[in-house]
This record gives sequence, C-alpha cells and structure tokens, in this order.
Amino acid sequence: MVFMAARAIGTVTISFGLVSVPVKLYSATQAQGAISFNLLHKTCGSRLKQQYICQNEGVIVERDDMVKGYEFAKDQYVMFTPEELKALEERSTQTVDITEFVPMTQVDPVFYDKPYYLAPEKGGEKAYRLLTEAMQQTGRCALARYAARGKQYLVMLRPTEGGLVMQQLLYADEVRSFKEVPLNQGPEPKEAELKLAKQLIDQISNETFNPGAYEDDVKKRVLMEIEKKVSGQEISTVPADEGAQAQVIDIMEALKASLARPKQAPSAATSEDEHRVPKHAPAKKSETKKAGKK
Repeated sequence: MVFMAARAIGTVTISFGLVSVPVKLYSATQAQGAISFNLLHKTCGSRLKQQYICQNEGVIVERDDMVKGYEFAKDQYVMFTPEELKALEERSTQTVDITEFVPMTQVDPVFYDKPYYLAPEKGGEKAYRLLTEAMQQTGRCALARYAARGKQYLVMLRPTEGGLVMQQLLYADEVRSFKEVPLNQGPEPKEAELKLAKQLIDQISNETFNPGAYEDDVKKRVLMEIEKKVSGQEISTVPADEGAQAQVIDIMEALKASLARPKQAPSAATSEDEHRVPKHAPAKKSETKKAGKK
C-alpha cells in the first residue's frame, strides 16, 4: 500500500511559558472510513434536495429568507443577523496557551473529542522536541486553551511516537455524570469467582494495543453487498439468524468453560484496497423498468 504524505490544515503556536513552539496542524482521522447512502427519488433514482418548510405558514422558505434564532422559552425565539452572530464569535488567536500540566492518567478518555497531529514548523524543531521529551519523561500532558473557527476549545497536548497529539476535549458541562446512570451492581463477587475472572483476563491479555489487528467486519460485508448491487445482482434481504441468547445460570461454570476455550486472536486487518468497491459497468435495469417502457 502506498501512503501519501499528510497535508497540513493550519498552523498554530504553542505557548509554553515564555517559549513559543510553531507547529503545523494535521487531521488525525479520516472521514472516508464511513459508508454513506444518499436519498434518491424512488421512481427515477435522482438525488433529492433538502427544503425547509415554515411550520406556521406551510410554505417552502428559501435560504435568503432564513435567519438564525435562539429559543429562550417554549416556541419563543430571539433572532440574530449574520453580523451579530459574527460579533459573538471568539477571535482566533492561532495560539495554544498551555495553562497547566497534569498526569496523563488523570484525564478520563470520556472527555476525548477530535484528535490532531502536530509537527514542528521550520525553526521550531528544537523547542518541539524539548517539550515532547519533557512531557514523555515526566508522564504528564498539557492542558491548554485554543481559539479557532469562532470558538474556544479546551485541548490536551500529549506525546506519542516521538511527536505530539493535540486532543480536543469536551468541557465539563458537555459530559454527563455517571451518577445519572441507574446502577445496580448486584451482590459482591465471591473470592473464587474473582480468582477465575482474573485468570480469564490474564489468559486473553496483551501488553500493547494493536489497532491494525481489528477491522470493521460489518463494513466489509456491506461493501461486498454493494458490489453485488453495482454489478446488477440482487442481495439477500433475509435477516441473519442471531441465535438464541445464552443465559448464564452458574457464573463459576461459565468462567471455567471460558478458561477451557482456546485463545482466539483478533482477525488480521486487510488492506484498504480490499475494502474499496471496484468500478463496474452500470447495473442492469430491472425487469420492472423494462416492463414499464413497453
């Protein structure tokens, strides 16, 4: 597989005390990983265009007649002009201002949002490496504020593979407390049950996470079915038999049976090329359409 060099999507400067670290910003994720379907007109197969309907008058509203509003009470809105909305936006500083360093284990992954890779700009290599290695050796990450696209973001800088990741974080009011979840943990586990559970964990444990060992089996199956449709074949619409859900009657017996099973390794990931839908000739017209033209 041929890997193309990533393209920077912007530049920022990390403010580390009185030290400035100019860096380039790269997206760490790929949107094309998801399979999407478009809405079409059933009779002719053309793409559909979204329209907005006024709930009060029942008429189609064009974009030139649309304004944004904030609902301050039930069905009561205050409207804003584009100029007013622009004035409300946070001014972009292109600076990542580090406010504190904390142990990396203290930031719960539930706060993680979108990640970005950071690479040093020309002239910033020494300061970039100094900050990276200092965080690596102290086991700490940096919490910082970053203003962009009219918003202020809370971000975390953490070392990885010799470089830095800027992890956008959710604010506290964006994350629900686990206390809101009704939780009934049941009786305290017996010592023998806990011992077998630990043995099972040890049996299927690894010291490293290898994301390449996992792949989206559902995505592969959907792409195969799409390929059939593209080539004019029909796909089965009979739902797969999920089988009866096994009920655990005796936890001890279930743990012992689990330990007796051979260890199963994750399925090896295939190349990206195997996931792509090959280009075929247009699908054959259905017999229904042919009949309609007679």
